[in-house]
Amino acid sequence: MGSANFSHDTLAEQLLDLAIKSGAEAAEVYQSRSLSRPIFFEANRLKQLETSQAEGTALRLWRNGRPGLAVAYGMVDPQAMVDKSLALSQLNEPESVELNSHSGQSYPDVGQSVPVEVMIGWGKEAIALIRHVYPDVLCNGDWECDVETTRLVNTRGLDCHYTDTTLSCYMSAEWVRGDDFLSVSDGQTQRGELNPEKLAQQIIQRLNWAQENVSTPTGRVPVLFTSKAADMLWGTVQAALNGKHILEQASPWAERLGKPVIAETLTLYQDPEAGPYSCPFDDEGLPTKSLVFIENGILQNFYSDRTTGQQLGTGSTGNGFRPGLGSYPTPGLFNCLIKPGTSSLTDLIHHLYNGLIVDQMLGGGGDLSGEFAINIDLGYRVKNGEVIGRVKDTMVAGNVYAALKQLGELGGDPDWNGSCYTPSLIIEGLSITGK
Repeated sequence: MGSANFSHDTLAEQLLDLAIKSGAEAAEVYQSRSLSRPIFFEANRLKQLETSQAEGTALRLWRNGRPGLAVAYGMVDPQAMVDKSLALSQLNEPESVELNSHSGQSYPDVGQSVPVEVMIGWGKEAIALIRHVYPDVLCNGDWECDVETTRLVNTRGLDCHYTDTTLSCYMSAEWVRGDDFLSVSDGQTQRGELNPEKLAQQIIQRLNWAQENVSTPTGRVPVLFTSKAADMLWGTVQAALNGKHILEQASPWAERLGKPVIAETLTLYQDPEAGPYSCPFDDEGLPTKSLVFIENGILQNFYSDRTTGQQLGTGSTGNGFRPGLGSYPTPGLFNCLIKPGTSSLTDLIHHLYNGLIVDQMLGGGGDLSGEFAINIDLGYRVKNGEVIGRVKDTMVAGNVYAALKQLGELGGDPDWNGSCYTPSLIIEGLSITGK
């Protein structure tokens, strides 16, 4: 199933033709297809194989300048979909019709599909490596190859499409010691190949650190966020860089362009060709581009869709994405990368005299205000540069913007956590409470 399938499918052309014949002055069709083959392991054994397919189509048209959006999943009745869009358009206020025209660009498919047998082998290998060291743990896992095809066509000649094949895995190791329950989890998202040995070693390391339960340091202490946990901080930063929040004056950085906003050792950017979250064009048909948001702590750019970019006077940055098929494009990120430092995770730990490692958290991060108070699901105490055990019933609190100005050190161990590529980092002086 590749992008060629969409190019030979005439549904989009039928919808556009019918829309114009029914009185619309402009229309666009957004199509998405996915094929997923997840493999599930439970209690150290292969449990089941699945195959799931999904297909969705969104038609947006304008009649008398009024937009109407209709969505269908699976089989589509073209005329019924056009009629629904026209009916909905009567309920909306007129707006200017802004559609991208054909750019002449074609986009290659990315990623490679991996046979089910290979994925099963990776899962078994990871479980065997973990249980060789910890035979009493129960391992669960989900290994998946997902193929997603996207096509965007409109009445101004735009026709762009590509297929993205992504591999992902998620594993957890459950360890019951009397009345003490421990669950350590980790995952990977890549193209072409997953690394079961690296995944297993990351889980084994956390199990090693959790051999003993120890008391929580209290007060204000340095906190090391692993690359898996650091994404909590960047979620707030990404929201602050959203052009819509700048327009609304909701972002604290609305008037800070060209000024320092976080530690000078931090640089954030997006790269349309980076890793498993690369993306050649946005949901408005505009090519995505490399963009530095913060360079050496100084705010350089915001991200926006076409409408927001016009209101800001900057134009679109190629970041107009639909939260769902039934939504209009809005400013969004396809990936966000943090330039790493050079220290290994072991080096970062050695630099802590009395601190805390946060690896897994319960609940989400801070909101746009930056304030957060998070329960630690998996954390470890460090004394004199060594991990001495796991902490329980512990909470960390602070403000993201203030914390990122108090960066102690940046790791050289970046990894993908969702669409954020981040290293581990140390924040000086966060508030810790615990039993």
